[in-house]
Amino acid sequence: MLIFDAHLDMAWNALEWNRDLMLPVAKIREFEQHFDKIIPGPCTVSWDELRRGRVGLMIATLLPRFHRKDKPLTFPQSREAAYGMSMGQLAYYRAMVERGVLREISDKAALDAHVAEWNSLPAGTPAVGQPPLGFILSMEGSPPILYPEQIEHWYKAGLRLLGPAHYGPSPYCFGTGSQGGFNEDGKKLLREMDRVGMLLDVTHLADESFWDAMEIYQGPCIASHHNCRSLVPADRQLTDEQIQELIRRGSVIGAAFDNWMLKPGWVIGVSDPATVKLDDVINHIDHICQLAGNANHCGMGTDLDGGFGKEQSPSDLDTIADLGRVGELLSKRGYSSDDVERIMWRNFVEFFQRAWA
Repeated sequence: MLIFDAHLDMAWNALEWNRDLMLPVAKIREFEQHFDKIIPGPCTVSWDELRRGRVGLMIATLLPRFHRKDKPLTFPQSREAAYGMSMGQLAYYRAMVERGVLREISDKAALDAHVAEWNSLPAGTPAVGQPPLGFILSMEGSPPILYPEQIEHWYKAGLRLLGPAHYGPSPYCFGTGSQGGFNEDGKKLLREMDRVGMLLDVTHLADESFWDAMEIYQGPCIASHHNCRSLVPADRQLTDEQIQELIRRGSVIGAAFDNWMLKPGWVIGVSDPATVKLDDVINHIDHICQLAGNANHCGMGTDLDGGFGKEQSPSDLDTIADLGRVGELLSKRGYSSDDVERIMWRNFVEFFQRAWA
């Protein structure tokens, strides 16, 4: 079965973490174990692992963020630096396209052809060699967008999805750990997104910014990597009211695999990773399905290797190649084969098919 992952920071891992993603995860781990306190934990994602797990389609990010132990140095100090950083990450993806590893998916025709090719592969075997891995280009955080009208420039460069916020305040709105709505430039940004057809990712939006976006932005939107606040209280999670609004708008919500977002009270660097399992991911997916009354609004946006590694991921997942176990666990919970297929890939694919029709 084809698997769709709605949030992977692949270029950030390659450039900021200096990972050769052409290598198997085992080789990357072997290399990185010699460098104390440089990485948070063992990596879980490479092109090889995506193929092995048949994760043939992903939303891949441009992420203007550094890995620094001092928090003030985590984000670029200037907007122009953020722009340059994101353009460099875009160049990395294009180099992988040239190499035949990746295929950029930016319209419905390309999406339909890619899905058909992957679904024609023999069942039950790893996807070795061809076809390329498909990616839809997204941006997590908006500092690289120097002014609202630059949305068109980014769209022409291939960007199809924007999450305006990340952690803290952004140039246009507020994100996780901060409070406030969209400023005047932010409202212009949302209107420009509508005008050019840039899709909205509400992930990381502070509550007031979320509701501003729902009022101003009229186009299709997703929550690429979000879990449920009713299960794990924190402003990083979606409230039931927010989930219901996204359901009303025909959105899809991708379950994130970061342990502190899966289990209440789980503390980074303190809690035992063994206490979180893939079943905890299923709990969040099931909660959204119960609110919706169907399985049409759930998917996966794992965020694996999004600044953490295996030490902060469900303990029964070694690498991203193990994502197929989510389907097995859904079946054990009583989900039909059609529902499982929807959650594993079809909901996100059909969302983009509708959005790009």
